[in-house]
Amino acid sequence: MRPRSNQWYDLIILLVQNLEAPIATVRKTITLTDQQDDWIKAQVEGGQYTNDSEYIRDLIRREQERGAEIEAVRAALIEGEKSGKPKRFDASAFKRKLRRAHG
Repeated sequence: MRPRSNQWYDLIILLVQNLEAPIATVRKTITLTDQQDDWIKAQVEGGQYTNDSEYIRDLIRREQERGAEIEAVRAALIEGEKSGKPKRFDASAFKRKLRRAHG
């Protein structure tokens, strides 16, 4: 029996995950509302995730990435504030400079 294309994808993901260093795991118990539980079940049943834990881990990873992005923006804002007084932007001069450089 030939595997379906998404089975190949699942196999590749499994192999790639096994190449990574093993990560210690901790079992946690969480409390959800019925609505939240139904949502997670729908994501798993829809084929997006293989189980509840995978979905929760993905949510945590995304939140960690979002937090890192927010921190990068904060750092850039602080750097901008420390760079000195802002200078007035002359849009006309900027356009002239672009026209001279690029025709």
